[in-house]
Amino acid sequence: MRMDDGLVRSISTGLSQRGVRDHNERLLLSLIQRHGGLPASDLAKRAGLSPPTVSSILRRLEAEAIVRRGEPVRGKVGKPSTPMLLHADGAFSFGLKIGRRSAELALIDLTGELRHTRNSSYAQPLPADIFAFVQDGIAEITAGLSADQAKRVCGLGVAVSFEIWNRSNRDHDLPSDFARCRSIDLPGTLHDLTGIPVFVLNDATAACQAEHTYGRGREFEDYAYFFIGAYIGGGIVLDNTVYEGRQGNAGALGSMRSIGPNGESMQLVDMASIRQLETRLSEVDLDPRQLWTDPESWSTLSRYVDPWLGQTSQELAKAALSVCSVIDFEAILIDGAFPPDIRDNLVERVRRYVKTQDTRGLITPRIEAGSIGAKARAIGAAARPIGSQFML
Repeated sequence: MRMDDGLVRSISTGLSQRGVRDHNERLLLSLIQRHGGLPASDLAKRAGLSPPTVSSILRRLEAEAIVRRGEPVRGKVGKPSTPMLLHADGAFSFGLKIGRRSAELALIDLTGELRHTRNSSYAQPLPADIFAFVQDGIAEITAGLSADQAKRVCGLGVAVSFEIWNRSNRDHDLPSDFARCRSIDLPGTLHDLTGIPVFVLNDATAACQAEHTYGRGREFEDYAYFFIGAYIGGGIVLDNTVYEGRQGNAGALGSMRSIGPNGESMQLVDMASIRQLETRLSEVDLDPRQLWTDPESWSTLSRYVDPWLGQTSQELAKAALSVCSVIDFEAILIDGAFPPDIRDNLVERVRRYVKTQDTRGLITPRIEAGSIGAKARAIGAAARPIGSQFML
């Protein structure tokens, strides 16, 4: 199953010819999203458009309840300026995360605010169960929206693990219908079930998109992003743009080479995923599901969590410097499906390990914590329909 080929583009300057209103609308909305509330005069300068053109577009968008006026800001001289903001109820989008352990359905508004979520856990991600979950969840959430809000739902973004149907050979208990999942037309089936546009992207790329659009990603122009879930993945941002690659699988950082405890060839995914912690808990007859359902368990299980943090931080330090040998990223952002204090602990350990590594020929990047957390994949998936229809 291939990801869609759409790329997130950088913000370009505006066009003044007739017939390109859609481009200019998207440009202004993208600037407002990226920089927060901006008055029309600032938008005109940033967009390279004439003030009358910007004023005309903003009046149209305001009439359509896509943007709204903020509180006037009085400067030292002259009359107050009025910033234009995205109207939260201007558009809505669903995001679906399909993981190997669970599925999550989210609804966000035009500002990226999370309005509703639904969750489902399973032993295997079987399509029939996932489709029923999505159909029921969307119907239930939509029923709670006003008529106008329901009309403004612009699509469903789906974040799914790359080659999710090609499970490890170590899994010997897969049901027969799991192997047939790879032939399913996921976007087509979901469109038939929901009646709204469907966009599919890699789950770690979706998490990166959430961080870049709504989190700390706005602080950096170029960075690599690691998201640690049941399996670790990643994303790449270049020139303020999430880079997805030719087939949507750029930033497959979990596939980076590593070395196992006995010197065997491994991948980062085998050495720095929550899956390793789950396995250890199972070996001592502890239920690993508590890692996902009870955030406090990460503290009560410190006897097992601390060794996992030590190994994961060492692996991430080596991986961070490896990716910087290809592109001199200014930062490495780390996030995951764990409590914020665990994330901060992990980031601090990675910083310390980076200082002990051989960095000859490299520009050492900043090691920073992400800010979205466990819901990043669903939120990033939901951002795709909004970005596709409203932003550049």
